[in-house]
Amino acid sequence: MSNGSEPTRVQSTKTGDGTIIEWDDSEMESSYANISNVASTREEVSVFFGTNETWKAGEKTVRVKLKHRIVMNPFAAKRLHLLLSNILTEHEKRFGEVRLDPVAAKGGKAAKSAKGANGEPAKKA
Repeated sequence: MSNGSEPTRVQSTKTGDGTIIEWDDSEMESSYANISNVASTREEVSVFFGTNETWKAGEKTVRVKLKHRIVMNPFAAKRLHLLLSNILTEHEKRFGEVRLDPVAAKGGKAAKSAKGANGEPAKKA
């Protein structure tokens, strides 16, 4: 039991070589993040997750509250990269391209641009 009232759920997956992986979610916790960042050394990759707590657009200071750090070896990070790449490809096939401002995607200040009613860049007349 996970918290005394819910039964433990275990799902199994069989790999190509016949290995069975059991996914036990009895101790899993969920949280929300709208900000992430990474750092690495030769031996490990750290992924940081948090939330942007700046409420008003145009504020000079953006406050990000980091809540979780996941540390993994480069092999696990590479597998995570492949999984995220695959799931985003499927997401974009179903729902359309996820576009990021190139500067904001690299952690810099987002460039201001005029947006049309649908969120697309405004067309020049």
